[in-house]
Amino acid sequence: MTALPVVPRARRAVLCVALCAGLTAGLAACGEDPDEGTNGVGKLNASAIEEKAQQAAEGAKAVRLDGTLVSKGGTYKLNMRLKQAGATGSVTTKNSTFELLRVDDALYLKADAGFWSHGEAGASPSSTDTEAAGKLDDKYVRVPQDDPSYKQLRGFTDMAPLLGGLLALQGDLAKGDRNRVGGVRTIKVTAGEEGDGGTLDVALEGTPYPLQMERGGGAGVLVLSDWDEDFALTPPDKNATVDYGKQLPRTSD
Repeated sequence: MTALPVVPRARRAVLCVALCAGLTAGLAACGEDPDEGTNGVGKLNASAIEEKAQQAAEGAKAVRLDGTLVSKGGTYKLNMRLKQAGATGSVTTKNSTFELLRVDDALYLKADAGFWSHGEAGASPSSTDTEAAGKLDDKYVRVPQDDPSYKQLRGFTDMAPLLGGLLALQGDLAKGDRNRVGGVRTIKVTAGEEGDGGTLDVALEGTPYPLQMERGGGAGVLVLSDWDEDFALTPPDKNATVDYGKQLPRTSD
């Protein structure tokens, strides 16, 4: 029989402590409640979690929306702060970036001269186009409500309908993995097969706000933050505002 090596008493004590500590930690992990310290939403089924998130969003006074939205009209990078009375922020398309400001029904668009300059398809802008664009450069241009673009642009600033459309999941719901968004613990709700109908991250801490939405079909990823954090909305200074009349000039976008 081969003799076992002699382990010094001090080393045996250290090994014993380490083994006991590891065993204790393992037992604690096995018995740990993943919902401890949360709002309890993680214990619900997928449909109930989605309902809680929708109710939280509908009851919120304000939110920040940041991410990419893909639609039939193209791809938009959004960075908007929204509330019921209006919104402020920016929208980036393939060709340009413009700012939007809405105070109640008054909608303003701000962009550089490149956004406003235009010409016939395939042609360079005329001197008249360039001159007009120069006057609008970096100015807040009030968008007339009769202009065809008013409804489309306002769509980026209307909190309730915008969130209602963006947060909609399509297909059968299933509860997914736990995650973290912005340092906050979340529970995922997936829709359709393998999440092809969208995936929603719902906060497990505090109010169960939706914190991230991966839209189905690769239609963009949106992060929602600053829930219920109010912000100021004031019309732009008159010296920085241009009223173009009943219809905006057509742009290159």
